[in-house]
Amino acid sequence: MPQVRLYNTMTQSVELFAPADGRMVRMYTCGPTVYNPAHVGNFRTFLFEDLMRRVLRLAGWEVDQVMNLTDVDDKIIRRASEAGVTIGEITGPVTERFHADRRYLRIEDAERYPRATESIPEMIALVERLVARGVAYQADDGSVYFAIDKFPAYGKLSRLDKREIQSGARVAQDDYAKENAQDFALWKAAKPEDEASGAAWDSPWGRGRPGWHLECSAMAMRFLGETLDIHCGGIDLVFPHHEDEIAQSEAATGHEFSRFWCHGQFLLTDGAKMAKRVGNVATVADMREQGVSGAAFRHFTFSTHYRKQINLSPEALEASLEGVRRVGDFAERLEGATGGTPELAAAAADLEREAKAALFDDLNAPEAMGALFRFIRRANSELDRSGTDVAALERAREAFALVDGVLDIVPDRVEGDAELAAYVEGRLADRRAARARRDFATSDAIRDELTNRGIAIEDGPQGTRWKKLL
Repeated sequence: MPQVRLYNTMTQSVELFAPADGRMVRMYTCGPTVYNPAHVGNFRTFLFEDLMRRVLRLAGWEVDQVMNLTDVDDKIIRRASEAGVTIGEITGPVTERFHADRRYLRIEDAERYPRATESIPEMIALVERLVARGVAYQADDGSVYFAIDKFPAYGKLSRLDKREIQSGARVAQDDYAKENAQDFALWKAAKPEDEASGAAWDSPWGRGRPGWHLECSAMAMRFLGETLDIHCGGIDLVFPHHEDEIAQSEAATGHEFSRFWCHGQFLLTDGAKMAKRVGNVATVADMREQGVSGAAFRHFTFSTHYRKQINLSPEALEASLEGVRRVGDFAERLEGATGGTPELAAAAADLEREAKAALFDDLNAPEAMGALFRFIRRANSELDRSGTDVAALERAREAFALVDGVLDIVPDRVEGDAELAAYVEGRLADRRAARARRDFATSDAIRDELTNRGIAIEDGPQGTRWKKLL
């Protein structure tokens, strides 16, 4: 097996990584809270996690990835109450949109996408363990809180200054600032709006609902066991979310919750973190309407290391559109070539060696992309020679496919028709949503519609690809 090195937020250093059993990487990635469509800042994190799983498989391991869907929390209940509907009526359409957007960006399917509301019994059982161990208590407001002063290691992930912990003080909301380190809610006593929106369940402590932090611990351990290999998320989740996950999980089990903690940095717009509250939000639908392909956004994202901030700008997207056009032109030329040269085979060997070295060194996608473009320049020069070495050509195709199997930046063939690309990708998203709800009649109708427009589609393990036939 190759040596893979990853930055571990817990130790704040790059370390050698291998799965505990030497075969299967058990990876938990914090997914979206499905009350609003995810913005492209969220998708930068999901693309980093997609890169992670592809590199781990390139290294020869299997991956068991669980990405949760938070379908009950403060924001969702507030949105449902304002609209006078149940939480499921809010989260259902947003979940479908998330999967459509994810596939537009070519993010591979995780092995499981559990919804929080499907694991309520496991969450209640976890709270019961914590109460029994004396690290959780029911307060006067009827909610159950985790007592952070009963867990001496609290703050070890975020390097929280112990002087900032307000012992005995409680915080009920799911999201809070670093200076508000307090006992956090594990189980929240039901309020009228919770009952009205279908966000309340029976428990030993009365009617209520889980806290956000509890949800991830319960789902992660339900599907992956008490100790994970890797836990991923955005850098903004280090505190309080991941810190609280560690506290409640390790206090319950006595075992290390995750061997590695890996976090991606922010995507910025005009130098500011993208967030709904400041209004600088772009969605995947916005990009699709502007003719920015999934391949181009992957190129943009992977041009910067995942642990560095990246700034979204029209100029950067234009550069990525041009970059993937070059990659696409080369892919077509390589496919249509009939022979190569010994130097082409040498270039392919260099590409594979350099790209693997970069990717196995803390997922250095910018270096791998640089190796790919160096290869394209060398290969184009060799293809100009009209060589006859079929084995060399096949070697070049294999190396190119290997690297693109991780980066996935070869654009779909649309002959420059961005409007057609947006139409096709939108209809494919609708088809995937139909298949997800087992509406195969609609799925087949969309396929027929695309066929009549001269578009051939092919379903495969990497998702659905398409090409223009006419």
